[in-house]
Amino acid sequence: MSESFLCSASPNSAALTTRKTDFDGHPIAFDLTGGEKSDAPHFPILLGHGPDIDPGATVGDKGYASKANRQAARSRGIIPVIPHKVNEKDKPGFFAKALYRGRARIEQTVGKLKRFKRVALRCEKAKRNFTAIVALAAAFVLVKSVHTA
Repeated sequence: MSESFLCSASPNSAALTTRKTDFDGHPIAFDLTGGEKSDAPHFPILLGHGPDIDPGATVGDKGYASKANRQAARSRGIIPVIPHKVNEKDKPGFFAKALYRGRARIEQTVGKLKRFKRVALRCEKAKRNFTAIVALAAAFVLVKSVHTA
């Protein structure tokens, strides 16, 4: 059983804002939002996506740094590995930097998805069509990673 991770995309991505991967960077699930919308409200939604495997940890960037998101993860028995904002009060002294380094795998997976021209350029304007293209690209990435292993 592999642990799932979660993170936010860079500000440059217009629609593929939240996604779920396993520790090896294989895509599990994704959620599309508008480029002008915040990722934080989609955190509990993404925790529920994917297979019925509860991840051991959830890795997110500072865009997910809120008490509500951390509590949503803890209520499911998931350790939230989300850095605290500079202006946040009551910061704990410990932060799991070793787990946070796993976020690089997620960003690498997004890079693999954006190698597909239709994903990178967002050629499909309708949400339904773009979701299908991203799902197809994720399937190709997953098949290639399994095939080469």
